Amino acid sequence: MAEENKVVKTVAATKKIQTSSKHNTVSVTLVKSFHGRLPSHRATITGLGLKRINHTKELKDTPEIRGMINKVAYLLKVED
Repeated sequence: MAEENKVVKTVAATKKIQTSSKHNTVSVTLVKSFHGRLPSHRATITGLGLKRINHTKELKDTPEIRGMINKVAYLLKVED
């Protein structure tokens, strides 16, 4: 009986994750070089997936991504 309850709980949890996904995106472009910047700012740019000037990336609009964008906003151009 306990095993059946575990299976039901895991199935319910996966369905909840699938239905709550929104596909809002934000377009981020690197407009200034990150060379000579703080190491944490360099790591943030790399974490966003940007590699060179004028490189644009479409990212999901989540609070984590927004925090990364705010940290290095002086290097980026952001379009919703």
